[in-house]
Amino acid sequence: MDSEPSGSRVGYLPDRDQTLMKVLVAGPFGVGKTTLIRTLSEIPTLHTEEVMTETGAPVDDASGLPGKTTTTVAVDFGRLTVGGDLVLYLFGTPGQRRFLPLWNDVARGALGALVLADTRRLAESFEVMDLVEEQGLPYAVAVNCFPDAPAHPPEVLRAHLDLHPDTPLVLCDARERAGSAEALIALAEHVLNGLPREPR
Repeated sequence: MDSEPSGSRVGYLPDRDQTLMKVLVAGPFGVGKTTLIRTLSEIPTLHTEEVMTETGAPVDDASGLPGKTTTTVAVDFGRLTVGGDLVLYLFGTPGQRRFLPLWNDVARGALGALVLADTRRLAESFEVMDLVEEQGLPYAVAVNCFPDAPAHPPEVLRAHLDLHPDTPLVLCDARERAGSAEALIALAEHVLNGLPREPR
């Protein structure tokens, strides 16, 4: 049997009771879903990014997204363990409407969704939030703070996005682990608080 290469580690789940939660990471095209999953995952991520071509330019409008050269064409996957006993399985979906059948398949069995938004294109988040609500999923909104994006206070963003008072809203940078983890923790707490309580 081949020995494991030096410095490598296989990330198996530990042998103890854990709460497993499938989480959808959703949002419009180019909002940072793949980046957030890569930032947070404790295992090598599965990702299906392809280089954008001139042929796809009329379909995938990358205006206002400087440096955007790739797009997810199937699914991203990662895993994050929180507090030792909560394991979040992160499924990232393509942000384009033509992938709606795939989106519906990936959303099946999810307990909640983290919807990423971009202040440069906030209106594009409404369709995604509608899809999440149609699936009956509780969700949190994480505004990905791009360096060149206009900054607004959370209360202004909450009003513009017309969020329910109970829907968590957080600001994060998808490239930074701490803020991205806070966004997922806010979602996990929101989902767990909404689950029916077992009788004592």
